Amino acid sequence: MESLLPLLAATLNAGTPLALAALGLAIHERAGVINLGAEGMMLLAAAAGFAVAFHTGSPAWGLAAGAGAGVALAAVFALLVVVFNASQYGSGLAIMLLGSGLSAFAGVSYAGRSLGQGQAGLPWLRDIPGLGGTVFALHPLVYATMALACLLTGFLYRTRAGMLLRAVGESPESAHALGYPVGRIRVLAILAGGLCCGLAGAYLSVVYTQLWSEGMVAGRGWMALALIAFGMWHPLRILLGAYLFGGLTMLQFQLQGMGVQVPSQFLAMLPYVCTVAVLALRGGNPGWMRRNMPRALGRPFLPER
Repeated sequence: MESLLPLLAATLNAGTPLALAALGLAIHERAGVINLGAEGMMLLAAAAGFAVAFHTGSPAWGLAAGAGAGVALAAVFALLVVVFNASQYGSGLAIMLLGSGLSAFAGVSYAGRSLGQGQAGLPWLRDIPGLGGTVFALHPLVYATMALACLLTGFLYRTRAGMLLRAVGESPESAHALGYPVGRIRVLAILAGGLCCGLAGAYLSVVYTQLWSEGMVAGRGWMALALIAFGMWHPLRILLGAYLFGGLTMLQFQLQGMGVQVPSQFLAMLPYVCTVAVLALRGGNPGWMRRNMPRALGRPFLPER
């Protein structure tokens, strides 16, 4: 238990940004919109969140700034794909490049700087012997992400608004014929997803590493996209997949600490190998894809004027 509890805590910590980004992108895709710009959104949010947290001394303000940066880029993406009916794939790549470039430019003066360590965890629970110093000593956003996955599951499958969101992702033409504002629903879904991606990026720089470096997201935006297919577009399965990927990321440090002689390069590439495998599975099983993927995913909606 002395070795498992720290590994569990590290897994939850490492999986949180993946889970947040993947849950946000799942909201996009449930509305029929695929966004390839998560990497850029997370990078810009990481830069904005670190800058605000560095100058204000408040991690909470840093997380809020990162969320705002994610929403801002999501608004640009929504303008392109909903208002101007641009290609979702091309627009997502443009957002990725825009976010990456802006973050590199804005973060130049913050390279090499770090934030001060602050006390985290849940009050009272973090004082419990054993669990308190590990599992309950994490940032509150870790536990909020778990709650978000549960709430999002209930929203999608138990509420009228959630079922409407899924209907827009399945057949926007039918939803429009019934009088529902498809464009407005997609915009709201994109903004909500951008908020989650922004929080994920800010979490990386403000909480997880407490520093800024160019390209620090390191492919997590693409891994989040793969997680959606891995979890079959279900929030709870996406959450479990994120923790699996997070556990693989932290496994290298745990094995090295135990003296296991495994090449660190092999262990470091495990999460990315899993990502490639998931993407291959996603494209190689059309029947499985048709049963789980929103039918209108990636398809622009052009109502009759």
